[in-house]
Amino acid sequence: MSRIVTIQFVRAGKMYDFEAGLLELVQGDHVIVETERGLGIGQVIRQPAERESGASGSLLAIKRKATDDDMATMKMISQKEKEAFNFCVKRIVERNMPMKLVRAEYQFDSSKAVFFFTADGRVDFRDLVKDLAHAFHTRIEMRQIGVRDESKMIGGIGICGRELCCCSFLRDFQPVSVKMAKEQNLALNPNKISGQCGRLLCCLDYEYETYCSLRKNFPKAGKRVRTVNAVGVTDKVNILTGNITLKLDDNKIIVIRREDIIGEGTPAPLASTQPAETQAPARVGQRDQDKRSDQRRGLEKRAGHPITSPTPSETATPLLPAAIITTEAPAEQDAEKTAKGRKKHRSRKHGHRKPQGNKPGSGTPSPSLVS
Repeated sequence: MSRIVTIQFVRAGKMYDFEAGLLELVQGDHVIVETERGLGIGQVIRQPAERESGASGSLLAIKRKATDDDMATMKMISQKEKEAFNFCVKRIVERNMPMKLVRAEYQFDSSKAVFFFTADGRVDFRDLVKDLAHAFHTRIEMRQIGVRDESKMIGGIGICGRELCCCSFLRDFQPVSVKMAKEQNLALNPNKISGQCGRLLCCLDYEYETYCSLRKNFPKAGKRVRTVNAVGVTDKVNILTGNITLKLDDNKIIVIRREDIIGEGTPAPLASTQPAETQAPARVGQRDQDKRSDQRRGLEKRAGHPITSPTPSETATPLLPAAIITTEAPAEQDAEKTAKGRKKHRSRKHGHRKPQGNKPGSGTPSPSLVS
């Protein structure tokens, strides 16, 4: 069995396990540990606990507890970080580089300085690294981070009036989607559901599972439900109060409780559409009869037959094919005359008129008669 202790290097940062050995540590103590980047100073989050030796075989051991000299060294390092930050910002402005510096950190033994920055894309910072290495005489590391990590390092006050969750207690970022806001009936206003980083609020994930479990006991919007006194369609659902807004068939709005629902409602009868479907064939048949009557009147008028109003028996029975054949003859003759006249007109030349003296019945006499 070995004693394992959990520490963190920054507030609300990731937690790491180290082997405590024989050190007596309590929550809140500062210790010096060896990391992959060099020496570092961390704070104890959980007191040492005994665990199996197989689970802690690859853990690093704590060197010692931090002394007063170590804490004074941390203050000096904090001052150096501020100077390095200001110097780097001036160089970025002078070189007009498309990046934003967020934070500068020094290792406890000042063996390396890490500069955190944000940018929209890739940035060529080789010249900037040369300037920093020449000024501080240590190893320089440039690390690009996201906007959420930027808010975690800088901190601030959220729209709720409290300190940001990411810099106070939230150690890992969870994926957040707009579906979580819809499930909680929140207004989809970017100013209301976005945090300081410009992304969706992390707190949308806190109560999402609770809302999903409670919504299972409520009917969905648009579903017909039945109560003792009414039947309607679900319009709105308030999960916190348990109220359900129903819209009845006569467009009346009522509010009921979830306990008042006794079952599903039957669909509303389609009474208004049934007469229209039955009357549609009759209207179509009447239109066809009227159209046939108009055609018959036109044919009789062209043929010179007297126009008589159709009797009820004629309107009831369709026209016979023989009647159509006999009445279409004058129409065909008129069509032939019209075609001959058009053809004769097309044979004439523009600007010339055909002499009409020889034509019998014409108004002008022939040349022989004039002489």
